[in-house]
Formats: sequence, C-alpha cells, structure tokens
Amino acid sequence: MEEYKKIKEARRKWEEKTVDKVISRFPERKEIFVTGSDIPVDRAYSPESFDEERWLDEVGFPGEYPFTRGVQPTMYRGRFWTMRQYAGFGTAEESNRRYKYLLEQGQTGLSVAFDLPTQIGYDSDDAMSVGEVGKVGVAIDTLKDMEILFEGIPLDKVSTSMTINAPASVLLAMYIVVGEKQGVSRDQLRGTIQNDILKEYIARGTYIFPPEPSMRLITNIFEFCSKEVPKWNTISISGYHIREAGSTAVQEVAFTIADGMEYVKTAVRAGLDVDQFADRLSFFFNAHNDLLEEVAKYRAARRIWATLMKEKFLAKSSKSMMLRFHTQTGGSTLTAQQPDNNIVRVAIQTLAAVLGGTQSLHTNSRDEALALPTEDSVRIALRTQQIVAHESGVANTVDPLAGSYYVEALTSRIYNEAMDYIEKIEEMGGMVKAIEKGYIQKEIQDAAYRYQKDVEKGDRIVVGVNKFTIKEEAPRDLLKVDPALRDLQVKKLARTKAERDNEAVKKALKALEDAAAKPDVNLMPLIIDAVREYASLGEICNILREVYGEYKESIVL
Repeated sequence: MEEYKKIKEARRKWEEKTVDKVISRFPERKEIFVTGSDIPVDRAYSPESFDEERWLDEVGFPGEYPFTRGVQPTMYRGRFWTMRQYAGFGTAEESNRRYKYLLEQGQTGLSVAFDLPTQIGYDSDDAMSVGEVGKVGVAIDTLKDMEILFEGIPLDKVSTSMTINAPASVLLAMYIVVGEKQGVSRDQLRGTIQNDILKEYIARGTYIFPPEPSMRLITNIFEFCSKEVPKWNTISISGYHIREAGSTAVQEVAFTIADGMEYVKTAVRAGLDVDQFADRLSFFFNAHNDLLEEVAKYRAARRIWATLMKEKFLAKSSKSMMLRFHTQTGGSTLTAQQPDNNIVRVAIQTLAAVLGGTQSLHTNSRDEALALPTEDSVRIALRTQQIVAHESGVANTVDPLAGSYYVEALTSRIYNEAMDYIEKIEEMGGMVKAIEKGYIQKEIQDAAYRYQKDVEKGDRIVVGVNKFTIKEEAPRDLLKVDPALRDLQVKKLARTKAERDNEAVKKALKALEDAAAKPDVNLMPLIIDAVREYASLGEICNILREVYGEYKESIVL
C-alpha cells in the first residue's frame, strides 16, 4: 500500500515536471483518447492502475480458476488453435470441393456456412427461397445434400463447426446420420453447432419459432448429446453477431454471457445437472481492430463466466467453469474501399484473438465486403493465421500480455462494466425478458448510432473510407453464384423425394408432430428418424411451425 502511494506521488511529479513541459511545446493530438468501445485511455499506466494484491483471485495462472489467463495451462505450447475457414456456397458439390482445397492448404477444422433458406428452415423449392439459394452459404435440403457435402471427408478425423441456429437439431441429425453411413459412431463425432437462438432475436434475425419452443429444442440437444454425442459442443453462444450489429466490446461480453446464463437456467429447470452439460457449452466472439481492448475483452469474459458458473450455478467441475471460444475476425470492419487494407486489419485481429487465448479462429478474406471470397483471398486469410502461429513468436508463452498495467486495468474495467449489465438483465427477469422488453436491442442500436456518427464526423478514422481515400476502379474477378443454381437444387430435391420411401417419411413426420405437442419428449431421436428417411429440412421445420407457430419481431425505436 505504501509502495502504491510512492508510485502515485512519482506519477504526479512526472506529469508536472516532464509531461507538462513537453506538451507545452509539442501538444498531443486533439482527438479524445478512447478504445474502440469508448472506454477512456490514460496517457500511461503504472502499478497503481491495477491492485496486484488481487492478482491471485482475479488473474492467477493459466488453466486454473478464474481462467482469466486461459483455459489450458500450456495453451499453444501444446498445440495451436484450430484453424477454421468459414466456407460454403452454391451446391453441396461446390462446397465439398472448397473444403477439400482448404484441408489441403493446412486448415485443421471445417466451418460450414449455410444459405439463408436453410438457416430459416425452407427448402430450395419453396417460394420464400427464390433469389437466395446458395448465395451466402451452401444449400442443404435433405440428407442427400449432407452426404455430398462431406463425401471423401472422414468425420472421425475432422472437427466440424456448423453455423446454424433455428434448425440446428435438423442439421445435427443429418451430420449424425452421415457419420453412421461412414461407419463413424456418434461418440466419435467432434464439432459444434451454433444453436444460439437468443442472439437471433437480438441481432441477426434467422429465427423460426418463438422463444419457449426454441429453448426446448436447445435443451433437447443438450440432453441428447450429453448421452449420445459426448464430444460435441452443443451450443456456440455467439457474441459475434451482437458485435456485428454495432455493440461495444463490453456489451458483446455482457449480452453473450447473459445469453449463456439463460441457456444454463433453462437446462437446469428441465432437470439437467449443470455439470452434465456445461463442459460442452462453447462461445463465439468477434475480433475488432482495437488490439489491446480485444485481448482484455477475452480475458474478462473468461473470468466472468468462471465466477458465475461457480458462484451462481454451483458448478463443481472445473471444466464447467471454462469459457472456451471460437473467434472470427470482424466482418463489419472490412471495407469495400481499398480492399487490400483488409489484409492488415485481419492480421491485427488475428493477433488479438491469439493473444487473448482463442481455441479456434476464422480469418475473413480481403474481398468479403464485396462478395463471397475467392480461393486466392481465402488462402491469404489462412496464411495469416499460419504466419502468426509459426513466425510471430506470440504462441510460445501463455497469455503474454498478463501483467501489462494497461491490459490488466482494462480487463478489470470490462469485467466490472459487463457485470453491471448482467446484474441489470437479471433484475429484469433474465435475457428472454430483457429481449421481449427491447432493452438489449436498444442498447446495441444506440451504440451503433454513436459509432457511425463519430465516423461521419471524422472523429473516428477508417482508413480508405473517411481519410486517405483514392480513386478506384470497380472490383474485378469477384466470386459470383450462378442464379441457375436454384433450378439444379430443385431438380435434385425432386429426385430425392421421388426415390425415397414416402410412406416412411409420412410416418416419421407424424411421430414428430405428435411428440412436439408433448413437452416432456426429447425430439432429437424423432428428428434423426425423419432425416434418415430423407424427410427434407423444410418438411421437418413446417411440422414444427404447425405446432409452435412462428416468432414475430417487435420493432424497437
């Protein structure tokens, strides 16, 4: 304590004698010094910026509670993070070729992008799908498409992440059956389904059913996988899309963890023991340009989750307290102007994710502000990860920025501000209630508005957009999806429906409909039965629409 007083006094003298003297001759820049999320940044940080007496309780060592410094004691000294490139477009055949290319280039895990009709439970032949088939991801209508998507890719050798939410149970069922057909048992399958419906209501919009039945489907997956698919991560609680919608780093952490708490509470109410499923929960965060704020964000998030799981949910297993997360570099930070600048942005964001201790990473490609990425762009994005892994040296020690006065102070600041948000959400009755009141949406909208206003006023510089601009030619050689693809996909679906046993399909769908009306029945086995008979995604989702209805968004102003 006495030492801190000495440091404070020394700091005061430094500011009066040294800093003020220099500033009188060479003034600092006129901008306000804040992080990307408007947290004020001091000129310099020193030991009194962080109370080292709290070190063991709040920081500690890697692989130990509260996991601020990472979930593994050796981190990347054991093995690097999983390098996933989010990919999928057009037909299953085209996407299969891209996956094999990425695996040949050194990617260590697959990450599947589905088109919008698939994400909201419509078949390619539905009128709602016109103009969207295969555009932002791969079109999957039946098990036949899933078989083609993973043809020649052994599911016992790769880990697969699937960005799917409302129909997550259907796509997981398809993956399980593809595994069966390859001779891979359920207990060998490794991967993740996003399966995070709450953030769809907040930020993204690819929901189908109202919150209550959606939460039931998620809990059914938790229960089923804990017994049948034990290596599968049953949800990836996503802050990525919350950040893409315009939230601050603090809001990203707070709202993501509040979502996670809601899933835990729902599962516990359904009779599951927290240590039965919590170790298969995973998270998904964004990586933005403010490198040190992002590192502090990941460290704070781990500490918050560990604290809540231990103190609020009384988890006994240390694995239940570990916040394991995937990171994707920030899509909203990419610019259509001077797209090669995006390579630099992605490199900074990659470094932030690795310094912050991510378990897997997707790096965006330079041209994604314009179109789906080309093979050349994807290769550069993957090479960015590989260069950071093998050449930068940052993976040689665990949590290398620990002890930085600034990073530790910022970690504590984000922890405290995020906890304040979480307490306020709990006072409202939890995340579902907060969403229904429009509170979360309004907070994000306000943050996004403030940021955009700062950019337009020039208070925030975006290189190539509001400063350092040049005249540019229209971009060339962009990847385009052929509009005729829908016709091919519709013909393939018709052929599958003609060749399958339609009586068996009707029987499986009727069994699912009957079970969906009974709240205590786990629907996963019935969905797997329907998938195995080649019932389509749209047919299964339409059955559930009939039983549960569809969610209608309330407008928040």
